[in-house]
Amino acid sequence: MRHHNRVKKFGRKKNQRHALMRSLAESLLKEGRIKTTESKAKALRPFVERLITLSKTNTLASRRLVRARLGNALGIGKLYKEIAPKYASRSGGYTRVVKMEQRLSDGARMAVIELV
Repeated sequence: MRHHNRVKKFGRKKNQRHALMRSLAESLLKEGRIKTTESKAKALRPFVERLITLSKTNTLASRRLVRARLGNALGIGKLYKEIAPKYASRSGGYTRVVKMEQRLSDGARMAVIELV
C-alpha cells in the first residue's frame, strides 16, 4: 500500500527529481506553456503554484524561498515582474494541464501544462 507516499519518484534519486522539477518550472515560467508527460505535468503543477503564491508577496523572505526552490534560475525576475502581478487578485489555480494523445515512440501519455 502507498499510504503517505505522495511524492512521485520518476525512477530518480532525490537530487535528480529536484533538478527535474527546477528545470521544468523554469521552462514553464519562461515560456508560459510546455509539453511533457502527464505524470510530470501533474507533479509540476503544485510546485509552480506554490512558487507563484510565494512571489505574490514581494518580501525578502519570499524571494529567498523562491530562490531556494528554483536555484539560480533566470525565471525568477519574470516571476516577480510579470507573472505575480498578473495573478494578484487570483487565489489559486494558476496552471492548467491539458491531456494530449500518447507519444508514438514509447506510448507515454503526454500533456501540456500552461499558465492560465
